[in-house]
Formats: sequence, C-alpha cells, structure tokens
Amino acid sequence: MSRLPERLQEECSGFWLGWREAGQGRAVVLLHGISSGSASWVKQFSDSALTNGHRLIAWDAPGYGGSAALPQAEPKAAAYANALAALIAELELEQPLIVGHSLGALIGSAYAAAYPTGLSGLVLADPAQGYASAPAEKRQQVYGQRKQMIETLGPQGYGEQRAAALLRDSADPQDIAWVRSGMQQLNPAGFLSAAWMLANDDISQYLRHYRGPLQVWCGREDRITPAQGAQALAQQQDAQFRLIGDAGHASYLDAPAQFNRYVQDFTGVIQP
Repeated sequence: MSRLPERLQEECSGFWLGWREAGQGRAVVLLHGISSGSASWVKQFSDSALTNGHRLIAWDAPGYGGSAALPQAEPKAAAYANALAALIAELELEQPLIVGHSLGALIGSAYAAAYPTGLSGLVLADPAQGYASAPAEKRQQVYGQRKQMIETLGPQGYGEQRAAALLRDSADPQDIAWVRSGMQQLNPAGFLSAAWMLANDDISQYLRHYRGPLQVWCGREDRITPAQGAQALAQQQDAQFRLIGDAGHASYLDAPAQFNRYVQDFTGVIQP
C-alpha cells in the first residue's frame, strides 16, 4: 500500500477530532464505515489524478482512530453530523462534496439534512440504511451480533474473521490485509456506539430533508449492503445509481480507479 498522509488532530468546537488530508482543489470529505477509519481511503490518497484537482479530507468518526468518543453512548447519526460540521467549519471548507461509505452514508445523510447549504453534493457509497423501521427483535439482533463479536473476539479476532467479507471473492490479499489491520485498530466502545446507531436510525428520515445533488454507488459483489437495496434507495430518492464492477462492499479498495473516476465525474457536474 502507498504511504498515507499523517493523521492530524485538533479540537473543533468542543469535539476532539482526527483526520487525514492531501491534495488541492475541490474539497471532498470521505466518511468511513463502521469497521474502518481514515486510513481506509489509502487508494484515494495515492491517486495523483484525484489529488491533483481535489483536496481530500478523510475523518476518523467520533470514537475511531484519533477522534474522541461522543458524550452519549447511544448516539443517532445527527450527533455524528454535528461533529462533522465542526470539522468542516474548522477547516474552512466551502460546500465540500460529502462521500459517505456504508455507515458513513448514514452520517453524511444526517449532515446533509441538518446543514443543506454546507455541501455541494452527497454520495452514498455501498450505503448502510439503518434499521430504525425494523421490528424491535431485528434491531436487537443487529446490535447484539456486533456486540457479541467485538466482546468475544476483540478487535484482533474480529478483523481475522470479518475482513475478507468486505471485499470481492477474488480480492487482492494486500487489500484483505489492509481491511484486517483497520478492523484490528477499532476502539470497542466507539464501534458499539456506531453499531447502536446502525440498529436504531434510518437514512430515509434524513434524505427526505435533502434536495441537493445526490448519487448512490455500490459494488456489484457487495454482500453486506447488496446493490439491489442501494438501487432501490436511489430510485426512492430520484438519484442516479452507479454500479462499481468487480467490487465488494469496500468498493473504494476493490475498484479504486472506477470509484475515483466517479468522484471526479461528480465534482465536474456540481456547482462549487
């Protein structure tokens, strides 16, 4: 893997946040999923065609990497969105493109709902849509399974067991190792707060308040948030759906050239 930008850390309006950044040009904020962190975007940071025209900022969500946890143990996506707004204000970003992957898509949607003039467009990549509308038994299962895994296996065992599932069947062993490494650095408390949010929030309640540019992308081989569900979400929101071939859930790692081209395509059509 290419060398990552160093992690930066700063207090941002009461939130202690970590992030990585590189490049110059249009601001693109990258929001990772539940089992990763800012380092997961290594193939975006190492793409000179992308960084030559874009300033990439990848945060560590509260409770991950270099970021302190939120004060509440059971937060909704809106709480993460407020932390994101603090980072965007601290970095003086003017209407960045928000790219949210998996659970980051839920956080990005909450940010777009609360701060509709604070972004130029929104990408939901392999989106986790949340389970707030599901029966209580299903919500408890979603949270309970993750709680049991992280408490029984610990981050080390969790990474060993789950890493390959995020990628396509024929994934590069280096990519599997990178995903595994990210999982093994998880903070269990931060992970469980995010898992609670996944089980008890719903992306649709936020998207109904956002009317700006929106696209939904998904890996063809995504087994975690399958393309059928992502396409249905795009249709519900009257948004463009783009399939990423030869990619699993972590589509930005499996097919970085296509993923990065989609970023460039989107920033080329939205107004600054």
